[in-house]
Amino acid sequence: MNLENESPIKKMVSELITAAGGGYNPDIVEDIIINGLKILKDVENRGDARVIQTSIRELRYAFRLFAPYENIRKITVFGSARTEPSRLIYKQAVEFGRLAKSAGFMVITGAGPGIMQAALEGAGKEMSFGVNIRLPWEQTPNPVIQNDNKLVTFKYFFTRKLTFIRNADAIVLFPGGFGTMDEGYEALTLMQTGKSRPMPLVLLDQPGGTFWKTWDKNTKEHLLRDRYISEEDLNLYQITDNPDVAVKWISRFYRNFHSLRFVKDLLVIRLQHTPSVHSIEALNEDFSDIIADGKINIISPTEEEKEDDDFLSLPRIAFKFTKKHYGRLRQLIERLNTL
Repeated sequence: MNLENESPIKKMVSELITAAGGGYNPDIVEDIIINGLKILKDVENRGDARVIQTSIRELRYAFRLFAPYENIRKITVFGSARTEPSRLIYKQAVEFGRLAKSAGFMVITGAGPGIMQAALEGAGKEMSFGVNIRLPWEQTPNPVIQNDNKLVTFKYFFTRKLTFIRNADAIVLFPGGFGTMDEGYEALTLMQTGKSRPMPLVLLDQPGGTFWKTWDKNTKEHLLRDRYISEEDLNLYQITDNPDVAVKWISRFYRNFHSLRFVKDLLVIRLQHTPSVHSIEALNEDFSDIIADGKINIISPTEEEKEDDDFLSLPRIAFKFTKKHYGRLRQLIERLNTL
């Protein structure tokens, strides 16, 4: 039975939504319910069905938790849970959290010990989020975020990582193990492929440390040299051993750039300040390689943005992006921030 074409089923689902009092996005909720009913015929394995059930439950709760803070920019911090408070890099993470808070950013970590606890210590409970994971050895939230209403615990890494990235306006990685590497590479991959919005990704080491310098050397000598990545992909991350520099880089990324979205084939970039005609001409000349057709233009809000009430007061530019060269798009944003 094709439930999508079964009008009695759709009618009952619609009536169910009405009986529940309605609310946000009823068309999407209807689709979720219809697809949930399809599980009755399509997913026999109970474990598979539980994955779907738990994923929806975890993401719904996480989105609700973050919603009241959507207008505050946030920095997701990754790093080793095994870092002891006596180590210099731990103190670096505390200082970074403090500076991030002073600059107006909230801090998101995995809620565990080590670097995660250090960054939240610096930011303080009011400016902290904890995105915890249930592990076989039962990782418990650190004292900073434990029992706070801005703490959420996940069963699955993939829903947890989605929450980390979706709510981040910047990502900072401290030295760490497999988990830190996994999270860092996923963030880079999502930005490289356009599956997440461009944002600062800073690799932060202790003063004189070589952890990220060695990683960068390996990236250039193997991934870049053998053409597994492009030269422009190196623009997706920055390296420093100074927390103050890291926070300044992140703040400067939003000096003029505000946000972006696709409207069909048009990439719309919202800004704090309208570029001059001369600046637009220069952008068209210097970034012609990432323009699929036409030119970069200053535009008014599109009809789609008006429907979503999407930052309508901000000036914006738009162009048909190739959707391939996100490292170059990052350079375009940096240029806009210098205007």
